[in-house]
Amino acid sequence: MERTQAEIKVQELRKCLEYHSNRYYNMDSPEITDQEYDNMMRELRGLEQEFPDLVTKDSPTQKVGGTAKREAGVLVKHNVPMLSLQDVFSREEVEEFVGEMQEQLENPEFVVEYKIDGLSMALRYEEGILKLAVTRGDGINFGEDVTVNAGVISDVKKKLKVPVEYLEIRGEVYMKNAAFEKVNEMQELNGKKPFANPRNCAAGTLRQLDSKVTRERGLSMFVFNIQQIRGMELTTHTQGYEYLKQNKIPVIDDYRVCRTKEEVWEAICAIGENRGNLGYDIDGAVVKLNSLAGREKLGATSKVPRWAVAYKYPPEEKETTLLNVELSVGRTGRITPTGIFEPVRLCGTTVSRATLHNQDFIDELDIRIGDRILVYKSGEIIPKVRKVLKEKRPQNTEPYRLPEVCPVCGAKTQREKDTADIKCTSPNCPAQLERRIINFVGRDAMDIKGFGTVYVEELVRLGYLKDVADIYTLKEHREELIEQGIIGKEKNTDKLLDAIEKSKKNEAYQLLTGFGIPNVGKAAAKSILKEFKSIQELGKADKESLQQVNDIGEVSANCILDFFRDETNRRITERMEQYGVNMESGQQTTGSRFQGMTFVVTGTLPGLERKEAAALIEQQGGKVSGSVSGKTSMVLAGEKAGSKLTKAQELGIKVISEEEFLAMLSE
Repeated sequence: MERTQAEIKVQELRKCLEYHSNRYYNMDSPEITDQEYDNMMRELRGLEQEFPDLVTKDSPTQKVGGTAKREAGVLVKHNVPMLSLQDVFSREEVEEFVGEMQEQLENPEFVVEYKIDGLSMALRYEEGILKLAVTRGDGINFGEDVTVNAGVISDVKKKLKVPVEYLEIRGEVYMKNAAFEKVNEMQELNGKKPFANPRNCAAGTLRQLDSKVTRERGLSMFVFNIQQIRGMELTTHTQGYEYLKQNKIPVIDDYRVCRTKEEVWEAICAIGENRGNLGYDIDGAVVKLNSLAGREKLGATSKVPRWAVAYKYPPEEKETTLLNVELSVGRTGRITPTGIFEPVRLCGTTVSRATLHNQDFIDELDIRIGDRILVYKSGEIIPKVRKVLKEKRPQNTEPYRLPEVCPVCGAKTQREKDTADIKCTSPNCPAQLERRIINFVGRDAMDIKGFGTVYVEELVRLGYLKDVADIYTLKEHREELIEQGIIGKEKNTDKLLDAIEKSKKNEAYQLLTGFGIPNVGKAAAKSILKEFKSIQELGKADKESLQQVNDIGEVSANCILDFFRDETNRRITERMEQYGVNMESGQQTTGSRFQGMTFVVTGTLPGLERKEAAALIEQQGGKVSGSVSGKTSMVLAGEKAGSKLTKAQELGIKVISEEEFLAMLSE
């Protein structure tokens, strides 16, 4: 390649890598695979080696990915740089690294261990007490203080069993696959976008402003290095691991100490064969010097240490035959097709299933039952279909189409607008029952305190809940519930039954929200029941009168009509009325001070609860939204207002204090 062409290509690659690095490290939302990113980095590195005068200090090959983000927490200066690792992709490159170490050091030992796919974090201890937890940030100067969130991770020890004067350790915060699946399930149940992979989820969770969310999501941590220690002399990396084990600090599983090129490569191969059996994701194997003095002697570049490399496994793929497509209906009603194929061995495990995602994915690859397909794993647990080998396609195959009716209940299916998802349209589909009940008892609906997901799942499984109205019959089974310990002992059971009983007095808009009618959330439910006196009156409304309500368009109106036309829904509503659940609208507008205005309430107010402030706004004809947008009129902000306040300031939206708010009410 000529120099002029190389210069253009280098600029293109740098721009592209900077963009994708930002998506990965700072936004926790990558758009390309690790392999695609690595390929671009290798191409850039090759061009810079060919044309050394094109190398610049700010090139992605010369600096650590990521930046320190102020919104994630207070910025903290690094005591020890948290560098990246040099990636290698072949046995030759691994042996070249080992050979270089052997030339520069006398009989070096190497430690080969898993490269966990997560987010780097350093922990600082003084006299055995955890003082600070900090993310990698820009890797050189600053990271983000995440001490509060780190404190709720069970693997993070707040106090050392064998204390020293000072200890700084570095590890990887990650998410086990089981925990990741649970989080994504809850994301779907709450109508939120699922996380793309465990690494993104772990990174976003560690930066949460609410440590309760961090605790609920069940993060884990492995420590892979002692950065700094005072009060104890260590000579090797493995000695450091033994000290950490004494303090019950989790270190990387199954690490191996090697002395030759052959031993190092065998250890890498063993990790590759076992990665499919792990309960978490790894994205390679790390080869590092065991001697701490050797590390000190070799030092580091501005981006990577010279005493370690990360081997990235090539994606493993196998050819097999697609035997069938199995359909499952999730709690949100989404129909997911899964390809069933002849079993093949991938990454050390036998696999026979892979998700086909949705109809768009099936159409794009032109997948047909009977096709020969390529299935692969790229450092992941879940196998995927790469492509169809159309040249080996048998005769008389037909394009696969998802059914027009739900495979569970037989109701019509419908593609959601602006998505690739096809969903069952019946709110009473048995597959969606748990999700519907969870929505009903949730904070934005009937707000039944203590009615957690685990209880819902168990009560549905045992047949106590067949629809949402059955919630109000649970008191009839009190003795059985206590005897079986489904909710707990007598005290816990009575506490939940009492919360259910109290919910009967809730506002009617909460009940309407709890019904889970598509396009009818909390705000819409409030608007509707300002115009209709009761749920019964709403059930008799026609399309024209529904569309007279603010924010209720044709789509929402049709959803409401469909709900109340359904015989099952009518029976559920009638049963609720019989059980004494409030159906009458008690919402009253006492003034028009905020007529036509939309507020966002954020932060901790000195004298008012947020719910109280929202009620005052609505009584004066205003609306309360959960997010800041161009339609927001004002933001009522208290202490620790966070990102909503920042966004309001960016958009130039007026921000008021509680004192100013109360003054406006008194005008």
